[in-house]
Amino acid sequence: MLPDLDWLTRLAAALLATGLLVLFLVRAIRKDRREYARFRRYRSTVRRQAMLRRWLIESLALFGGTAALVLLAVHPFVAPLLAETQALPPVAWLRDALTGGLGAGLLLGAVVGGTLLTVLGVRSARAEGGVIMVGDIASLLPRNRPELGWGAALSVNAGIVEEALFRLALPALLVIVTGEPLSAFVLAALVFGALHAYQGWLGVVATSVVGLLFTTLYVVSGSILLAMLVHVLFDLRTLVVIPMAVYRVHKVPGSVRFPRPLALAAQPEADA
Repeated sequence: MLPDLDWLTRLAAALLATGLLVLFLVRAIRKDRREYARFRRYRSTVRRQAMLRRWLIESLALFGGTAALVLLAVHPFVAPLLAETQALPPVAWLRDALTGGLGAGLLLGAVVGGTLLTVLGVRSARAEGGVIMVGDIASLLPRNRPELGWGAALSVNAGIVEEALFRLALPALLVIVTGEPLSAFVLAALVFGALHAYQGWLGVVATSVVGLLFTTLYVVSGSILLAMLVHVLFDLRTLVVIPMAVYRVHKVPGSVRFPRPLALAAQPEADA
């Protein structure tokens, strides 16, 4: 059970949570969108790699550092938050249903299904000359062999620090304010989606849904390491597997322009 807290502790948590949310959202709406608009115009691999390296360091420092500091303050709430969420009737029913052979079968089916969809998607993309993308992420795809390493590094970093922040630290902080576990997890997942504002509204919606799926995976499994692993693999699929399988960028030592990707919806140009 979550411990009882006095009003002063709740107020301090509310002020800290509000400050973090404002910092993250203002940064996403202003700084990230402006930098991504500039990054889209880069044609030099050197400049692109410099920006990718900068984003990696900033993500590790901001998200990883924030997660570590917040967890130091709220770590007594992490386990009770998870236990209370797992005790909710729908979650408890789902956990019971997935125990034993059914859960293993669904996991195997998800792995096989995801692999088949990826293979079919790659074949289709090669035939059509582009990849269907949800959100404005085409410019993020590595264009050549030197950039693939940064794509892999960004994927691994995101899977670790973002899960630590948005599935562990931030929900544990928010539950002190809300006093209710489900709202804390959902709000943290929505903030995760909002931080992808540079991808346009469709990207925000898509990443919010993905964030909720990662949250569900963590709550149902009880393993943050599993959520981190799935997050890393998800990002590697986008930033490493697709560029290699569809565009053969691992064979390109220099720079290459991608064909225009197929789009599910037109994305407005980000403000410079």
